Amino acid sequence: MRATNIDVVPTRLSSYFLRTLREDPSDAEVTSHRLLVRAGYIRRQAPGIFAWLPLGLRVKGRIEAIIREEMAAAGAFEVHFPALLPKEPYEQTGRYEEYGPGMFRLSDRREAGYVLAPTHEEVFTLLVKDLYSSYKDLPLTIYQIQDKYRDEARPRAGLLRGREFTMKDAYSFDASDAGLDASYQAQRDAYERIFTRLGLEYVIVKADAGAMGGSKSEEFLHPTPVGEDTFVRSAGGYAANVEAFTTTAPPARSFEGLTPAEVLDTPDTPTIQTLVDRANDVHPRPDGRAWTAADTLKNVVLALTHLDGSRELVVVGLPGDREVDMKRAEVAFAPSEVEPATEADFAKHPGLVKGYIGPWSPSGAVLGEESATGIRFLTDPRVSEGSGWITGANEHGRHVFGLVAGRDFSSDGIAQVAEVVAGDPAPDGSGPVELAKGMEIGHVFQLGRKYAEALGLRVLDENGKLVTVTMGSYGIGVTRILAIIAELNNDAKGLIWPRSVAPFDVHVIATGRGEEIFQAAEAVAAELEAKGLEVLYDDRPKVSPGVKFGDAELIGVPQIVIVGRGVAEGVVELWDRATGERTTLPLDAVAASFG
Repeated sequence: MRATNIDVVPTRLSSYFLRTLREDPSDAEVTSHRLLVRAGYIRRQAPGIFAWLPLGLRVKGRIEAIIREEMAAAGAFEVHFPALLPKEPYEQTGRYEEYGPGMFRLSDRREAGYVLAPTHEEVFTLLVKDLYSSYKDLPLTIYQIQDKYRDEARPRAGLLRGREFTMKDAYSFDASDAGLDASYQAQRDAYERIFTRLGLEYVIVKADAGAMGGSKSEEFLHPTPVGEDTFVRSAGGYAANVEAFTTTAPPARSFEGLTPAEVLDTPDTPTIQTLVDRANDVHPRPDGRAWTAADTLKNVVLALTHLDGSRELVVVGLPGDREVDMKRAEVAFAPSEVEPATEADFAKHPGLVKGYIGPWSPSGAVLGEESATGIRFLTDPRVSEGSGWITGANEHGRHVFGLVAGRDFSSDGIAQVAEVVAGDPAPDGSGPVELAKGMEIGHVFQLGRKYAEALGLRVLDENGKLVTVTMGSYGIGVTRILAIIAELNNDAKGLIWPRSVAPFDVHVIATGRGEEIFQAAEAVAAELEAKGLEVLYDDRPKVSPGVKFGDAELIGVPQIVIVGRGVAEGVVELWDRATGERTTLPLDAVAASFG
């Protein structure tokens, strides 16, 4: 609803820039993509890139209006930066390289380097540095609603993951850590109000900061089966993105009483299952329990591509009942790119005997010496001191039994890369976790002094001493939220927008050929507009009622007024798009029914 201090007229569908489609777009993978295109909200320009049409801009504008109201309530001020920015600030903070292929880079005619900004931390920092110099100027929170650009490798699902998207990004500036805590909480609280007003269920989870950096990071995830993020939560209140989940190491165990390691022939056992079967056949456990995959140490070879282009192999040892989660691996080895080692990698390292890799070599050495492979060896936290394993002997067809961590081998560090499974203990002791799928709708970071130090943002404190400013960063995916709302609010016939973000408040339909019907519909639309409601009036004279109803269902305005043959009796129908309920109203009571 909008102010009524100016003359207004309803939006006429006969002249509105809108064409609906009867068939689904061939590239649509999810419901929101399919319906937003069919209903005339967006049009595809390239993979992950969409044009916004009038209906789409209206919904987007309403979402942005809610965000602006809550940002103002939280004391933030709106600014607007270009999307095209010089590369130098990003070089100063190291993110020009850290972003890797995800950042769009380009040059002008003079070969000066630019980027299409994926985020704007650097230029926000430089703006404050240019204008502020004293602790008296702080705290400060400023924000923008701006398009961002990321070269997604697999743009998909319409607006849920695109190469161009609209984000609200806010940045707080404080002279102290206590100030940052307060600014962070103010933005976090504002996010909760925003998502509540938008009718979005959310879970706040601990998250990895990634290329943003900083000390504290939390994501607002909307639980949905089409989400590409997996998160965990416990009944005791713990919640985290799987990338940020920390596996707790078991306590160290004594070596006393443990039998020596023994190398045995295990032909034709290149997989964990074949190894377990062989172990139970030829080397049963003395305690009578059967060997399981959890008793084996799987050694996975990963290839890291560093920022300078060099390639390094690492071996990660993890329990054999776990797989490597590549998303967790990407976080663990960031900013390097990570992938499974290739056949070419193995060919260059003959010491890696596929299917029989272990953390040591018995050839000409004693147990406990460095691995003969010469490759950096990392372990899962569960490979704790005193734990015993069956693992490869670095010889074809042979495994070592009873190899004990800390006694027979050591690692070069811990790697949190194993998959998280339901039932794993939460690191805070709050019980076992369950897994769910979600879509990120907001992210808040305590950046600390990373960007301020790199770019020289300092202010004079109350003692006249220069101190480095501490920062926070807070993002909301505007266009992603729009798509999620569309995912949640639809039926087999089309969209059903919540009233808070619908493109119009009321959709008036004139159904019939008599002039009196169109005159009555015109009057109803005008009266509703005069009350401050935004009205879409379907005044198309030669379009059948069935087509008009079909378009109304597809477009999804939540309240529809049908002006038809009942005009002769002085009545119209009020159609609730969400419930499907139709109510007969006197013609002169329509406007009053909207409060």
